[in-house]
Amino acid sequence: MNNQTSLWDQSLPQPLAARLRPQTIDEIVGQKHLLGQGKILRRIIEQDAVSSMIFWGPPGVGKTTLATVIAHQTKANFIDFSAVTSGIKEIRTVMQEADHNRAFGEKTIVFVDEIHRFNKAQQDAFLPFVEKGSIILIGATTENPSFEVNGALLSRCKVFVLKALTEEEILSLLHRALTSSQGFGSQKIIVEGDVLRLIAVFANGDARTALSTLEMAVLNGQMEQGTIHVTQEIVEQCTSRKSLLYDKNGEEHYNLISALHKSMRNSDPDAAVYWLARMLEAGEDPLYVARRVARFASEDVGLADPRALEIAMAAHQACHAMGMPECTVHLTQAVVYLSLAPKSNALYMAYETAKKDALNQLSEPVPLHIRNGVTSLMRQIGYGEGYQYAHDAHEKLTDMRCLPDSLLGKEYYLPTDQGVESRFRERLEQIKQWKKEHEKA
Repeated sequence: MNNQTSLWDQSLPQPLAARLRPQTIDEIVGQKHLLGQGKILRRIIEQDAVSSMIFWGPPGVGKTTLATVIAHQTKANFIDFSAVTSGIKEIRTVMQEADHNRAFGEKTIVFVDEIHRFNKAQQDAFLPFVEKGSIILIGATTENPSFEVNGALLSRCKVFVLKALTEEEILSLLHRALTSSQGFGSQKIIVEGDVLRLIAVFANGDARTALSTLEMAVLNGQMEQGTIHVTQEIVEQCTSRKSLLYDKNGEEHYNLISALHKSMRNSDPDAAVYWLARMLEAGEDPLYVARRVARFASEDVGLADPRALEIAMAAHQACHAMGMPECTVHLTQAVVYLSLAPKSNALYMAYETAKKDALNQLSEPVPLHIRNGVTSLMRQIGYGEGYQYAHDAHEKLTDMRCLPDSLLGKEYYLPTDQGVESRFRERLEQIKQWKKEHEKA
């Protein structure tokens, strides 16, 4: 069972990518780690032993193509669902039909493209039918299924990770498009120089983008005596703005901010500026980047350079006041400064260590002498008794203990010797030495 097409659909010429969609495993470009001779997914398809599975990978790498190949090779009923147009009622109707067919020994494979677009209720509608074997579910997603697919459903599916196509694999696909009868094989086309490689680089591992770009370039090519000439200039016009793989709510969002953070931590300003540009040019909110940069200023630089936070917050303020594109240079200034600053995670480690103790000892009472005795009753029962006001002391230090008894002697802030923090370390050592010398027996 497949989705039907109308007479209008049949009368329209199909895009090049659709005309070249592989019908067999051997026609598929890429994914040799899954589809090479003897590899697991190839064996599953060839033996028609398909079980519930998820294809996870970036756009244009063959997720829908694999489903098409399975549809041609399987003896099961094959149903193609759209996560965009299918509602719960439609899902349940088809599931009940599949359940009925199972009683007569018929298998049903349900392919759900963009399964991450299904909400929890829609995904839950599949679950009982997958559990009892009424259907075999095949989902395709560009998003990490760990985050986007119902855990119970995911546990019943084998996840296959598809990789972006290499430049050479894209090139072989483009050559096939120019010579195949389903492509431009019936036309005389001359592609100059390294134009195909230019298209392959632009495609960034996406076969669909590569074929669409080639098709646009051919349609806009220069016709001379029955021959179409595709030049570099034409391709550059067709690819005037690189399409970046980016979803502000998806995994790539977190991958890029992670790359920025780790580049700054590794004191690599060139890499940091590149990842910053990748995010901003793809449409990321500069205030989001600024917030993460400010976090980095304290988490990874801290008191090794106290000015880091000032600069990060100034960049945040500039982003808020000026917006894009003016604020790109302010963020670049902050990112480069933080990349070159001395690094210390002592503040981050101090809080994380203290957090563990705080969570384990939430009921630990505050020592009476550092409680604020604001009423006479409080003072009568000992609030504030024995409190020492540091400003009254000559050294501005006292031997008063401020931690609960169970945590006496515990150290959370362990300053490094990086940058300015070495001065804070020296000061802390002096304070600890003074307290040790004046400690009451």
